[in-house]
Amino acid sequence: MTPALDLSARRKPAVKLPPDACDAHCHVFGPTARFPYAPNRRYTPAEAPKEALAALHAHLGVSRAVIVQASCHGADNAAMLDAIASDPARHRGVAIVDESFTDGALEALHAGGVRGVRFNFVRHLGGAPDLTFFHRMLDRIKGLGWHVVLHLDAADIASLNDMIRRLPVPFVIDHMGRVDAAGGVDQPAFRTLLELARLDNGWIKVSGAERISQYPYAAAIPIARALVKASPGRVLWGTDFPHPNLAHAVDEADLVDLLPRIAKTEEERHRLLVANPAALYGFAD
Repeated sequence: MTPALDLSARRKPAVKLPPDACDAHCHVFGPTARFPYAPNRRYTPAEAPKEALAALHAHLGVSRAVIVQASCHGADNAAMLDAIASDPARHRGVAIVDESFTDGALEALHAGGVRGVRFNFVRHLGGAPDLTFFHRMLDRIKGLGWHVVLHLDAADIASLNDMIRRLPVPFVIDHMGRVDAAGGVDQPAFRTLLELARLDNGWIKVSGAERISQYPYAAAIPIARALVKASPGRVLWGTDFPHPNLAHAVDEADLVDLLPRIAKTEEERHRLLVANPAALYGFAD
């Protein structure tokens, strides 16, 4: 059996999460003996199997999770589906798909707990997908009630703005659009992101503080806070465990302890951590 995550170097967060709190952006990797990485992957992460994720969530006080397929596993969603199946009432997933997926394959993903598809536009992960396939897939998932997750570079938010506004399904933008927190809330990319956040079908993850700012991540707080204020009913939060493609180690307790400065009231935190992910992903009350 794969050993659970070693939490000996991680501290317990000072902030107590509410009941039914959801980590709406996390990953599982491997074990590669059972779930090998894609041959054409752009990076090779350390294994982080479902047991490690479960141990982390128990440590943090997280009750629910949305497991997001990462590009190192490509369109083979088996590890993610296996993790969902370990606790299907409390887990949902976001898949990566390709041209090979039939309607039956999409329905099987839905039965396995998947509620969205993810497309990478990030340059170091290969850049924009084939847009003909992208739009055709979105038309196909409409009937399933799914959404699309967009992983973008901040530099591309403006050029993709018109396309995003015309999407036929709800969209979720990862990691605060990967804007540079040092640029503040008045930078053009973030102003465009705020406009997208105010759309009725627009959702933003106030995850990735460790990606857009330097430790202790305080520079990310005004960015995240502005998004919570702009769209309190359509923001999500996640740890991004195990932080793939990041050059420095992260203690997730540091991310949890930012939450009272991002969502300042109990009502805001309940929406961010409980009500919003429950609404988007169909968790039971």
